[in-house]
Amino acid sequence: MPPDKDLQSLQEARDLVERAKEAQKAFRLFTQDQVDAVVKAMVDAGFSAAERLGRLAHEETGFGKPEDKRKKNEFATKRVWESIKDLKTVGVINEDKEKRIIEIAEPMGVVAALIPSTNPTSTVMFKAIISVKGRNGFVASPHPRAAKCTCEAAHVVAQAAEAAGAPPGLVNCMSIPTVEGTNELMRHKKTAVILATGSNPMVRAAYSAGKPAYGVGSGNVPSFIERTANVPKAVADIVSGKVFDWGVLCSAESGVIVDAPIKEQAIAEFKKRKAYFLSPHETERLSATMFDPRGAINPDVVGKPPQFIAQKAGFEVPSDTSCLIAEVPNIGKEYPLSREKLSPVLSMVTVNGWREGCERCIQMLEFGGIGHSMVIHSSDSEVILKFGLEKPAFRILVNTQAALGAVGYTNELLPSMTLGPGTFGGSIVSENVSAKHLINIKRLAFETRPINPPEQFLGKNVHTQAKGVPSTHARAIAPTGKSWLDEIDERIRLKAGNAPVAASPSTSAPAQSPAPTVPAPATTTYGTGITEEQVQKILKDFGMSKSGKT
Repeated sequence: MPPDKDLQSLQEARDLVERAKEAQKAFRLFTQDQVDAVVKAMVDAGFSAAERLGRLAHEETGFGKPEDKRKKNEFATKRVWESIKDLKTVGVINEDKEKRIIEIAEPMGVVAALIPSTNPTSTVMFKAIISVKGRNGFVASPHPRAAKCTCEAAHVVAQAAEAAGAPPGLVNCMSIPTVEGTNELMRHKKTAVILATGSNPMVRAAYSAGKPAYGVGSGNVPSFIERTANVPKAVADIVSGKVFDWGVLCSAESGVIVDAPIKEQAIAEFKKRKAYFLSPHETERLSATMFDPRGAINPDVVGKPPQFIAQKAGFEVPSDTSCLIAEVPNIGKEYPLSREKLSPVLSMVTVNGWREGCERCIQMLEFGGIGHSMVIHSSDSEVILKFGLEKPAFRILVNTQAALGAVGYTNELLPSMTLGPGTFGGSIVSENVSAKHLINIKRLAFETRPINPPEQFLGKNVHTQAKGVPSTHARAIAPTGKSWLDEIDERIRLKAGNAPVAASPSTSAPAQSPAPTVPAPATTTYGTGITEEQVQKILKDFGMSKSGKT
């Protein structure tokens, strides 16, 4: 490490968090339309740069395939946008008229995002997009092996956000990533929440930083081919998932559990798709090459083609080999290839019946991927349901590819590059993380079960009541004679730096995209992105008026 690099990284982390917080304070005042315009601009810019960024990621890290990284970049921008574009993240996001509760969105603040080297550009754009959708500031800490491409991807979406009117400094990326700088980013007093994707030690560090955190670690995804499965489709799904970006997705298939009656058919199908079955000697050589005695993976084989991996292990495979398959008798420390491999290498275990298959799947999940994901290929609905009920995984995928199925590409799961393993895997979240996880929700709750019924206080100038409206829904008059809503309206205006206005506002003009300096938009009356028009609608929905009467 060059002299003082750790100090430079520390200072950069501090400066970027301060910068992001200042920008976030201004961005908090944006209306929903303005927020969405900024996010859409980020999405469009990231999608347009997908191919270039995929190529940069491959060149810098040496992992995977440029064309597959392009697909991930496209998924992390356009597909994610399609899933969040209608999500309300500003002002009133829900009204329960029966329970008389109004839910109001608030941003979390500054999001600290830890970015892995395996999916650097797609993950940083994804995390920036969902953070900004929630009106948060954003600071990314890239993996040192992928710092340049991660920063470039962050720059692409940051530049687009500012061009669309976002305050400068809303989206940031550390250019000098070190352990010290990353720890400072996570622990900074103005960091609100951590989004950690990467190795288990990194995720543990995020959870020990003293901040709210969403952490997702390794996966060790079992794929069970049950005897009633469509075997050709199952094998096609498994191979295509394993060779996608040369297996670097944590959701990629890691091992095959095959039911004995269809084993020979499955092997024939794998061979049709150019899978290479290792001899016992080759399995031993590969195990020693891919893992050290502690079980740590050799980074030199991560995301590499099967021919490269085989050669490094000391044997040759055909040039058209798609993936390597090692048959092992069981799962555990004695069989290193039953671990997560982040490469086009599969383990295979044979079982007799779905109950034994169930046990092996649980073993595999517990051996490095508990809570993450698994796949069952079957046409037996009862077996499928029992797998769903019994397995310690929070994404149980049915008759599909695991690699892209778990992230929501081949099904209707929430599109995400951050997959929660739940408390089984040491995380607070068990679903695919998205923008909805990056907002706070406060609740305005009106009395429905009074301890002191309002009718006891009739005639004491405490409330007014409209004919035919239940007294429990009446509202108090402030000591000044104004309604409580008028009183709050004026106080918030003054706090936001706006002059008090009359109780009956003039018609608001349509929201315009703000300049980078961003004064409070003309239609915003409450300092949190809520417009006067929205306030009037709420009053009407709840049978209230600005006069203080219901």
